[in-house]
Amino acid sequence: MAKIKILIHWLFIVINSPFIILYLALNQFLNENGLVASFSQFYSLLPGKFGCYCRAAFLRFALTQCASHAVVSFATVFSQKDTEIHKGVYIGTQCNIGSCSIEQDTLIGSGVHILSGKKQHNFSNANVPKRDQGGELTKVTIGQNCWIGNNATVMVNIGDNSIVAAGSVVTNDVPENVIVAGNPAKIIRSVFD
Repeated sequence: MAKIKILIHWLFIVINSPFIILYLALNQFLNENGLVASFSQFYSLLPGKFGCYCRAAFLRFALTQCASHAVVSFATVFSQKDTEIHKGVYIGTQCNIGSCSIEQDTLIGSGVHILSGKKQHNFSNANVPKRDQGGELTKVTIGQNCWIGNNATVMVNIGDNSIVAAGSVVTNDVPENVIVAGNPAKIIRSVFD
């Protein structure tokens, strides 16, 4: 079965090769992150299994890393090239993914937002428009075997084997083996309780 999946992945690389070649050519002249965002928006609109295979084939070349067995669902977009999607990762529909590393066997629910850290927007000077104040992008790590519930917002690191409850807003690093919930998210118990 694994050999068949690898064959299908390579078939979809061939099918998508015109777009992959166009992306790689434009990447020499245009802003990488803007290009990733534009192409991922296009690919996000492809439905079903066909779309999942197309996205995995394209993202392998567009992101820092994308495992061939990763599933990226419909309407999910990426804003930063410096993103890693490891083996066994599932990303649900309508997610917005910034600069991050999503480690092996992690599940991301639908409507999840993973920001590029919690300092990506600066608003300290009231005399300067917020859009002109810049910010600092930080690569976030979502550990192995985590589960991020639907509509959660994550802007910090999540430890291995942890669970983020649906709708949570995670503003402080989460240790391994815990469940967090709320806005802002707080530890509610260990996963072993």
